[in-house]
Amino acid sequence: MTEQRIEYKRPSVTKADALPFMDQDQTSQARRFAGVTPRNTEVEHLWFGKVYTAVGEASDPHHHGIAETGGYVLQGSAFLRFGERFEEIIYADEGDFIFVPPHMPHIEGNASKTKELIWLTTRQPDNIVVNLKDQDVADIKIDYRD
Repeated sequence: MTEQRIEYKRPSVTKADALPFMDQDQTSQARRFAGVTPRNTEVEHLWFGKVYTAVGEASDPHHHGIAETGGYVLQGSAFLRFGERFEEIIYADEGDFIFVPPHMPHIEGNASKTKELIWLTTRQPDNIVVNLKDQDVADIKIDYRD
């Protein structure tokens, strides 16, 4: 029996001070920086990066197509609006994880009046972003965490 040789891809490091800002695949008020992506590593079916949302900001409505999205609140507090007219809302605080299903229209925002929101976000198979125009968005009260 012959031993099968496995060809491995090379591991790589994307330095924190060299995170590429992705001009494409952006949503207003959600600035995405790619750490591990097919555009800067040998990975084929994963996007992993940081997303920044300033105090008082919320993204425009969007979804991530077929991509499953996992998020971790590294700093601050977040909200995620979804459902009819984006009237449903859930909150996540530092240390919390969040899952966003494929094709689900949503708005993500900073639920802090004093601290920038930083997410660690992973998406599979890639950073698919579909920005939605002319959406009917309800005016709802945000429960700011500070």
